[in-house]
Amino acid sequence: MKKRPLVYVIINYNDAKTTEKLLNNIKDYKSISKIIVVDNHSSDDSYQVLKKWEQDHIKVIQTEKNKGFSHGLNIGCQEAIALYPTCDIILSNADITIYSDENLKELQKASSKKDIGVLGPVVCQGKEISRGWKVPTPKQSIFMNLPILGRKFEKKYTTYPEEHYKDDLSYVDAVSGCFFLIKSEVMKEIGDFDEQVFLYYEENILARKLQKTSYKMAIYNKVVILHDHSVSVDKNMSYINKFKTLKTSQYYFEEKYNHATKMQLRFLKWFGKLTLGTIYIRVFLKGGLKK
Repeated sequence: MKKRPLVYVIINYNDAKTTEKLLNNIKDYKSISKIIVVDNHSSDDSYQVLKKWEQDHIKVIQTEKNKGFSHGLNIGCQEAIALYPTCDIILSNADITIYSDENLKELQKASSKKDIGVLGPVVCQGKEISRGWKVPTPKQSIFMNLPILGRKFEKKYTTYPEEHYKDDLSYVDAVSGCFFLIKSEVMKEIGDFDEQVFLYYEENILARKLQKTSYKMAIYNKVVILHDHSVSVDKNMSYINKFKTLKTSQYYFEEKYNHATKMQLRFLKWFGKLTLGTIYIRVFLKGGLKK
């Protein structure tokens, strides 16, 4: 069987230094047919810096404006499919470390299973390990958004038991959006990533879209990657702005894809405002907002 091309898409925004680190990491990997860097219309000189990296197997493009993370993903996928109509696409944050080329080879081989449409590795984020999660119902999301108590409900409703990961491959509802492999056939079937969310909840939206197809989502437990969690986001958004953006994306997801009722949405927004209030208090007690 002829090997499918593997295209590695990196999304960059105002973080050329981190993207260059990843390029140095993967530029000589033989498993990769093409590396596509999508600069999401950075406001600094990222595009000019990264454009210097262009060569036969590395392409750097820039979006016309920053319409959000999903827009960057769409531009990268469109470029990949234009080059290789049938291929495997890795969509990646810039703040990722791949331990070896063999990791990518193993991941792509595992994705060749016919029913798999999206495959993620085990993601190491500091002291945390991400191995996918269950997408909660609107009712469960309400409990997860309770101030103070929410984290306990989040663990209860979204976490799989440890034995779920005993095999090489574990089927899950959603995988981490910082790094995952998606087949070109899946992109053609489900359409573009929803650009109504600027940042956050892309994973849950993808999960709901995939559930309408014959494809499944899974974690390959034999491959581990490192994610310097939110390093790029933290450089460009304040904590409060991140929370507001998160909640805007959540409400959109719950209404359009999770079919939340009007009452459920009211509860989510009310608890969101309560939590935002506690954030403002914490920030004030720590000395005010940082610009």
